[in-house]
Amino acid sequence: QPQLAESGGGLVQAGGSLRLSCVASERTLNYAMGWFRRTPGKEREFVAAIGRSDVDKMYADSVKGRFTISKDYAKNTLHLQMNSLKPEDTAAYYCARGYGSLPKRGDYDYAYWGQGTQVTVSS
Repeated sequence: QPQLAESGGGLVQAGGSLRLSCVASERTLNYAMGWFRRTPGKEREFVAAIGRSDVDKMYADSVKGRFTISKDYAKNTLHLQMNSLKPEDTAAYYCARGYGSLPKRGDYDYAYWGQGTQVTVSS
C-alpha cells in the first residue's frame, strides 16, 4: 500500500508563504496526485491536482494564482507552494494519490491519503 506523509504546515501571518511536502513511496508519483483541505465542520475541499504528466494541473478557484503544485521525482515528493496566504486558507491539508493518471477534483477519485498537516494563517 502506498505511503504518503505530509509536512511543512505551521502558523503564518496573512500574506506569508508556506511550502507543503508529501513524501511518497516509490512509483506513487506516477499517478495523479492531489491536495485537499478540511476545516472542522466542513467537508473536504479540493485544492490542487497534478496528473502523471506534469503538464496537467488544476486548481480550485480560491487558490488559483497563489498556490502551485509540483512533483520532485528525485525525492518522490509532491509539493504545494502556497503564497499570499489568507486566514480562510487555515485548514488541515492532505495529499492523496489518484486511481489513474489524470488530475481530478473529487475526493472519491483518490485511493490513498496521508495523515495531514495543519496550516494556520493569522490575520
